[in-house]
Amino acid sequence: MKIYLSILRGINVSGHKMIKMDALKQIYSDLGFLNVQTYIQSGNVVFQSKSQNTNEIATQIEEKITAVFNFEVPVLVIEFEELKSIITQNPFTKDQSKDTSFFHVTFLKEKSSIENFNKIKDLHSNNDEFQLIDKSIFLYCPNGYRNTKLNNNFFENKLKTTATTRNWKTVNELAKIAEKTI
Repeated sequence: MKIYLSILRGINVSGHKMIKMDALKQIYSDLGFLNVQTYIQSGNVVFQSKSQNTNEIATQIEEKITAVFNFEVPVLVIEFEELKSIITQNPFTKDQSKDTSFFHVTFLKEKSSIENFNKIKDLHSNNDEFQLIDKSIFLYCPNGYRNTKLNNNFFENKLKTTATTRNWKTVNELAKIAEKTI
């Protein structure tokens, strides 16, 4: 059985699309997933599944959330091994002058086309930096993520795929939770 991480886009933000974590855990259990654990209120779930297809798992979760809560929520599912790779690939961790509290990862549902990425690769925004590796955009936002133009909506619009962002602390905490699941 594999360990997965799912990250939900846009729940429990400013009183919209509210889902309590107990209810979310129940949805995952009802779908047959095991060892379901949530982390903070923004829709981060670590679980185990026999399924090998992350897109099918994401679709199951999205459909169940829609059926239970009557609203749609994009869901991205990542294998634990992929999450570990994302953590080791972060190019900003090599620069000791950068404060890790300003690191974020934007997870993409699918790889961006080269054409779409080339349109934004040289963009400079308020000292913010970003690098795309596979389906992850590594962000360094020294003025805070709330103040960057490099947000989910920007990347979704420019790269033509679903995106959701987590801060570096959350990414690492999810890896720790998944590691304990083994």
